[in-house]
Amino acid sequence: MNRILIALSASFALGGCLLSPGTFSSELHLYSDERFSFAYDGEIEMLALSQLAQMNRASEERFEAECYDEDYEVRECSETEIAAQRAEWEETAGERAAERVREAEMLRQFVGSIDPSDPQAAQEIATRLERQRGWEKVEYRGDGLFDVSFVTAGTLTHDFVFPTVEGMPGANAFVSINLRDGGEVRVDAPAFAAGKEEPSWGTASFAALAAMAQAEESGEAPRIVVPQGTFTIVTDGRILANNTDEGPKPHARGQSLRWNVGPSKQQPPTALVAFD
Repeated sequence: MNRILIALSASFALGGCLLSPGTFSSELHLYSDERFSFAYDGEIEMLALSQLAQMNRASEERFEAECYDEDYEVRECSETEIAAQRAEWEETAGERAAERVREAEMLRQFVGSIDPSDPQAAQEIATRLERQRGWEKVEYRGDGLFDVSFVTAGTLTHDFVFPTVEGMPGANAFVSINLRDGGEVRVDAPAFAAGKEEPSWGTASFAALAAMAQAEESGEAPRIVVPQGTFTIVTDGRILANNTDEGPKPHARGQSLRWNVGPSKQQPPTALVAFD
């Protein structure tokens, strides 16, 4: 069963949850003259460097027979069942090895041809980020966790997404800004939530599943990084919609919206602002 969880976790992560925020603070300013600024300070976890590479290795460390009763409850296997499952496991060793090669190649494509099992992979990713404009600090703390500071400002004449990583098509958006006709701006922060209310799973849920599966395989306590922090929007525009708990608050530059992100935050922040 653990191998099933591991495979599912890896597949979901590769499907678009490569990056996850940890402890952070983030602020977005939007103004009527099209000026904007955005900042993110805190942690970013790269699942490929933390759980995925380790889980792929852990899933093949040892043979373990699994047997179930009529109610699909785990039961003790007989010697005959153990022998049969071991024989099948040994016969499919080549298939598993080929599958690991395919998964590793897929993972490298998502992380820009970087091998997550390479000890220098984290430093290569940090180097890529540091040479991109806006990344003022990128420090690797180990176990797939980076401590970063990102700041950018300019004229908002086009859509904006954070983060983007050069050569890494699998990077998922923490914050996106989309410009609409009629002077409206839509802001979404899909990664700033512990999960989602609809029947799908958020980034933190994948990380938690991956960590628990890995921990059960290795016997070590799981390390689960979940989004924890604040996201604030400051604007002099007209706020048409938002899903904060308290709504707009007065601010020296107009109004502000603030989301407290944590384990109990299920709905990702979203807002719609109009500049008449």
